[in-house]
Amino acid sequence: MADKETKDAEPQDAEAPKTGGLKSKLTLKTLIIAGVGFLVLCGGGYGAYAFLGKSHEEKPAVAKAKPAVFFDVPEILVNLNGSERTQYLKIKMVLEVPDQEVIAQIQPVMPRVLDAFQTYLRELRPADLEGSAGLYRLREELTRRVNAAISPTRVSAVLFKEIVVQ
Repeated sequence: MADKETKDAEPQDAEAPKTGGLKSKLTLKTLIIAGVGFLVLCGGGYGAYAFLGKSHEEKPAVAKAKPAVFFDVPEILVNLNGSERTQYLKIKMVLEVPDQEVIAQIQPVMPRVLDAFQTYLRELRPADLEGSAGLYRLREELTRRVNAAISPTRVSAVLFKEIVVQ
């Protein structure tokens, strides 16, 4: 009978460490999850403080916006390429420049700018000017060409005053 008790006692002792190990693993996982949760809460709290707290305490100095300076480009009239009947493009543009000094730098090279514009515009087809996407591509290409012609000076944008395809 003593042997039976000893055999019964051994399995009970063998099960005890397994349960204790399971509890320690669960406790470790719980501690890790709690720690990560705590860090997330702390980070969120600090982010909210940094985002909301500083906006009321420190107001950044508002940068004064410079008024835009515009330079009129002479009207351009060109015939378009690739149509059965002759079609013309009449375009009036304005160059938006950062300041008045840039205008003084553009004026001496204006023949080069007009030549770049004329060369590009004469190769356009009427289909190239259809829709807002066509005008956007035209604006981007003209801006690129004027910046290449007046390099190292740069213009901010080419703005259209009038576009007529006839």
